[in-house]
Amino acid sequence: MDTDQPHRETIETLIPARLDRLPWSEFHSFLVVGLGITWILDGLEVTLVGAISAVLQRPDVLGLSAAEIGFLGSAYLIGAVIGSLVFGYLTDSFGRKRFFFVSLSVYLAGVALSAISWNGASLAVFRFITGAGIGGEYSAINSAIDELIPARYRGRVDLAVNGSFWLGAAVGSAATIVILNPHILPYQLGWRLGFAVGALLGLFILYLRRFIPESPRWLVTHGRIAEAERVTALIEGVVVRETGSPLRDQPLGAPLRIVVRRHFALRAVVAPLLAKYRSRALLALALMAAQAFTYNAIFFTYALVLNRFYGVPADRTGVYLLPFALTNFAGPLVLGPWFDTVGRKTMIAGTYMLSALILGISGALFAHQMLSSFTQTALWAAMFFFASPAASSAYLTVSEIFPLEMRSLAIALFYAAGTAIGGVIAPWFFGHLIESGSRGALFGGYLVAATLMGAAALIELLIGVNAERKQLEEIAPPLSSAD
Repeated sequence: MDTDQPHRETIETLIPARLDRLPWSEFHSFLVVGLGITWILDGLEVTLVGAISAVLQRPDVLGLSAAEIGFLGSAYLIGAVIGSLVFGYLTDSFGRKRFFFVSLSVYLAGVALSAISWNGASLAVFRFITGAGIGGEYSAINSAIDELIPARYRGRVDLAVNGSFWLGAAVGSAATIVILNPHILPYQLGWRLGFAVGALLGLFILYLRRFIPESPRWLVTHGRIAEAERVTALIEGVVVRETGSPLRDQPLGAPLRIVVRRHFALRAVVAPLLAKYRSRALLALALMAAQAFTYNAIFFTYALVLNRFYGVPADRTGVYLLPFALTNFAGPLVLGPWFDTVGRKTMIAGTYMLSALILGISGALFAHQMLSSFTQTALWAAMFFFASPAASSAYLTVSEIFPLEMRSLAIALFYAAGTAIGGVIAPWFFGHLIESGSRGALFGGYLVAATLMGAAALIELLIGVNAERKQLEEIAPPLSSAD
């Protein structure tokens, strides 16, 4: 609700069309690095936390119990949910640029403080702070990337950025060979060094973000027209200099008509989710919940499965993470361009359904004791090749199908819902199944995950949105649209 402008001004702008017509340039590559590399750091850091859990239980380190180790993961997830909701609303209200600085600063503070933790309670608090920062990153970064990347590249870029988490996971798993080797570094120092290096690398990314502009789309809808024009002209000038050729003279279509509203009440932003965008909200929830449940079902328990059912020593299970990480990273890179050419509905439904089929088949083979630790890992790795772009497409979908004024908050809401379902229910559910020692019971759990993925694929086919290569304002007109 606009509280400072009784007679609202209506303006017309071609800024969204001007941003979408730009050719790919070094500016866009810099944008992807400056905003997206956070996921690499997060993948590295999350992998590190999982790898050092045994070290943290040593009496000469922190002497944590298994329950305290588990609470560290809960603290991180709780922080991520709260951070995403708080920063999501603030990002929509006060701008993308301000809060991708704030969220990264909070994240780096949590990582740096983790390096100097003195007991389980302090480490849990610092993990909560880290989670709050990364939750804010999900909202701010996905919003900014979608609003600044040209429409014809948006799908592949968004998938690659979200998939880069797994590149960090691969680096993190390799780094543990050094930081957890007592012949290189003592146990009391190695785990702290891992956190400290991550925080130092993040400072470089914080510096890079100084050169990333505010979203002109956000500026327009919040009445800062002159600033939006200036930023757009600056971006166009940079692209022309980098490409060495003038912008193509092409029709930009009808201008976007906006009723200037500098402030938006929370109710005015949330209410459309339950009314006009109800079916899209169902789609977003289905995609988010299915991928979160499936991912956490496997990743929170894969070491237990390998140890209990295949006899893989506990200190060797980390090696099995590497093929998972590689296929999770490769999937979005290889399949990402097809999301912009073949189309969203076909690719999203296809990757969800293929993930469901491979998971179901591998579960059946597991139940009948027809797999080894190697073939089990190979099937899971194949499944994640498709599940990774599927999971990333869930974030892409949420960031595309809702109006700009509620984009970050929508990402936060559905991320929180997915995290609650996948981060809380799945590990507990599968932990009990594994504890039973029954292959049949665990197969039933895998069927639940496969069914959720298959159902999400069908929902995508029924009510998915053909968003490929379309202007964001065409997919979901701003709440302040005059039309």
